[in-house]
Amino acid sequence: MTSATASSTSPARPASRPLGSFASRALVAAVLTALFAGLVWADATHLAGAPAGCWLLPAALLAAGAGAAEAVALTTPQRRGRQSLAAVLGATAIVVAGFLGAHAIDRGGLPDPLAGLGSVSVAVCIAIALAFAVEISGYRSGAGALARAAAGSLAAICLGMPFAFMLGLRLVRFEHAWHEPRGANPLDTLLPLVSFVAVVKAGDIAAYLFGSLLGRTRMAPILSPGKTWEGALAGLAGSVATAWLVLELLGPSAVGPQRPWGGWPVYGLLLGSAGIVGDLCESLVKRECGIKDSGRWLGGLGGMLDLVDSLLLAAPVAWLLWMAGRSL
Repeated sequence: MTSATASSTSPARPASRPLGSFASRALVAAVLTALFAGLVWADATHLAGAPAGCWLLPAALLAAGAGAAEAVALTTPQRRGRQSLAAVLGATAIVVAGFLGAHAIDRGGLPDPLAGLGSVSVAVCIAIALAFAVEISGYRSGAGALARAAAGSLAAICLGMPFAFMLGLRLVRFEHAWHEPRGANPLDTLLPLVSFVAVVKAGDIAAYLFGSLLGRTRMAPILSPGKTWEGALAGLAGSVATAWLVLELLGPSAVGPQRPWGGWPVYGLLLGSAGIVGDLCESLVKRECGIKDSGRWLGGLGGMLDLVDSLLLAAPVAWLLWMAGRSL
């Protein structure tokens, strides 16, 4: 059999990633994990007397703002300066509104958890208004103003809303958000947020490793040639296993037995699936824009969007599961 015939009859295997790529990703991931762990510790211990979530808020603002700026840069390469600033301001406003709304829920001022999203809705309207105000102020016919305004609005919402939900996860385990219940284990109130990040990122890592080493069947050959069904299944397995590990074995119980609706199997499966879809959504944006990574400032991990893409759609899913579990 000739080599040409062999290549036409055997399934194509996604190109393997070089060892240097693994090393670069691992180094950057280790640094980011250490920084995140430090912020979690500071927030759990209320360092310097800060209320719950305050140590995590700057990180959420940085991630949402940087991601929004990257998204605008990708989708509107021309005359994007002021639109990028508007997207950053809009995204950070949404995050702050979500943070304040979550605290209002846990202080008992709002009977319905969904009512706390009212402040977020106002911030979303402000973000859209900013995006259009930028284009109105310097409008020129035929210069693509509507496309830039739409891109800026979408960037602010798609980055701001998920991080608002992530901060909300910090505050769903106790009744008075500004201070932990007396005698409560601080790690217990951090369980929703920590478990969310662990479950989604464990799925990411498992999909990347198994897909690189054993992947054969491409999931989306045109959209994202490196992703395989074998990697996706490994990612789901990693998410479910991590959900069981964190919620059942490592999850403290000082505050009580509360768990997300459906328990660890549903939690792991839904968050893992949402993480895969979020990753594919960013792949679509990058493919349409003709680029490989959203940025280079995170080294082997690419840009901020490359880091958080799997978290964006999973955040509201996790929030809903925890809030449903809280109301049972």
